[in-house]
Amino acid sequence: MKYYSTRDTAVDLSAAQAVQQGLSRDGGLLTPAEFPTLSQEELEALLPLSYPRRAAAVMGLYLTDYSAEELLDFAETAYGPTRFDTAAVAPVRTLDEATHCLELWHGPTSAFKDLALQMLPRLLSAALKKTGERRTACILAATSGDTGKAAMEGFADVEQTKILVFYPKDGVSAVQEAQMLTQRGENVGVCSVVGNFDDAQSGVKRIFSDEALREELDGRGYFLSSANSINWGRILPQVVYYISAYCDLVRDGKLKMGTKVNFCVPTGNFGDILAGYYAKKMGLPVGKLICASNKNDVLTEFLTTGTYDRNRNFYNTISPSMDILISSNLERLLFDLSGQNGEQVKDYMDQLAMSGSYRVSDGILEQIHELFWAGSCGEAETAAAIGRYYRERNYLLDTHTAVAADVLEQYRAKTGDNAPAVFVSTASPFKFCDSVLAAIGEMAEGTGTELIDRLQYVTGRPAPWRLAALREKENRFDLCRKKEEMPQTVRDFLR
Repeated sequence: MKYYSTRDTAVDLSAAQAVQQGLSRDGGLLTPAEFPTLSQEELEALLPLSYPRRAAAVMGLYLTDYSAEELLDFAETAYGPTRFDTAAVAPVRTLDEATHCLELWHGPTSAFKDLALQMLPRLLSAALKKTGERRTACILAATSGDTGKAAMEGFADVEQTKILVFYPKDGVSAVQEAQMLTQRGENVGVCSVVGNFDDAQSGVKRIFSDEALREELDGRGYFLSSANSINWGRILPQVVYYISAYCDLVRDGKLKMGTKVNFCVPTGNFGDILAGYYAKKMGLPVGKLICASNKNDVLTEFLTTGTYDRNRNFYNTISPSMDILISSNLERLLFDLSGQNGEQVKDYMDQLAMSGSYRVSDGILEQIHELFWAGSCGEAETAAAIGRYYRERNYLLDTHTAVAADVLEQYRAKTGDNAPAVFVSTASPFKFCDSVLAAIGEMAEGTGTELIDRLQYVTGRPAPWRLAALREKENRFDLCRKKEEMPQTVRDFLR
């Protein structure tokens, strides 16, 4: 299968090249030239399979220059018992007859990014061999909280790679920061950036488009690649868990094959819900894709009005992984809905860079309204949802999952659509102990790692063991730089 740039279909790469490169040199995102479809019979064949086998089967449809044996080996390693605390990997919890929760936080960093970032390093390592690459890959990532730790965990000590993560200073939770600053591995580095996530993300994108820096690093035996969801190797493994969740519901008798399911996804960068869109495009029986935003509701406004405008106040919220005003993966959706019109997408992205806003065509907006529904959830409503689910359903939500739970309720109340629905749980509540404790009416005094014990005691639920072990670890990193200093930070890291 071939991969195009969202800004130029003349860019034509193989799957291995797309994974290796991460981002197109023209600034576009590499995207499959076509999308394979899954028939009902093919979905039924997935029902009895384990999660790794489902993953290998789905990814094999796109990664045509990888063998089935390779992909199964990668999947069984990535999703094995030493990394995930449940054989289901991404279990579906039923809360009532029509409401289910897809738990994506059972991996090594207790966040949904593990589903992709345990797989990506294996795909990249194989890609380097397939393309005959002898240089070392320098993985650059910007994180709003979860990607950084998951990427560092996945790439730690992986041969022929180094990874440097940038995160917004004071823009992640205490537990998220502790996870990154204590990360093991001789090839890893992390640096906080003065500003917000968009500053870190735009800084990484500028580094990728800096031709002089790329040539300098090439002369030193390095090339740049990405662990953010701008890399197709990050998005593809996420498509799997939508398909797997549907298969689990059918297998367990909670759904009849062919019945449509709505998915409600908390998202800031649009990657997670984009994967759901691709699953629907492949033929998965999906009704509405419900986009759940926090107080930074740029996506809700866009999906409702067709105007994307980042010229607005930025808020640091209790759901920091969604504190984003520039949603990179939206570009892939626009590319698809425009009929793979790279020139049109490039024009939108140029407008965004120059003025901070753009408006899509009426034709694209009409398609968006058929596919998506969007809602936002403020701070008080997020906390209220955590408290409500804990009291009424005995179910503990983190601050991001609570946004999805609340927006799903909004959707049902406003549309009257009570079809079966799955809301996506993206992180363990133990990553946001202070906010979760306060939301269920408990004292939240102390540091992030100290509060892990408090939340365990109050709720009677065990924390993921890797989070509980954080308080015993010492910080390895203390870098903080201005966004203008990010290129030099990369140079220093690769000395």
